[in-house]
Amino acid sequence: MNKTELVEPIAKHADISKAAATRALDSTITAIRTTLKKGGTVSLVGFGSFAVTKRPARKGRNPRTGEEIKIKSAKVPKFRPGKALKDALN
Repeated sequence: MNKTELVEPIAKHADISKAAATRALDSTITAIRTTLKKGGTVSLVGFGSFAVTKRPARKGRNPRTGEEIKIKSAKVPKFRPGKALKDALN
């Protein structure tokens, strides 16, 4: 499901227009992104939690040449599903 396909059920269940649903989804994504960028976490009870973890620098290999390369450390987003979401899938 992509963003456009997600807007349809949001609009239907919330009884709002697709334009309003798109704005609501965009606002939600922006709020999550902003919070994570500041180093915070976002917890949606029953759904899951978004957080940022730091991946340390490491050595890798160029698959073409076999040459060893350095891979920089990076901050990566992480999603941890909540119990209700896990239960809904099983």
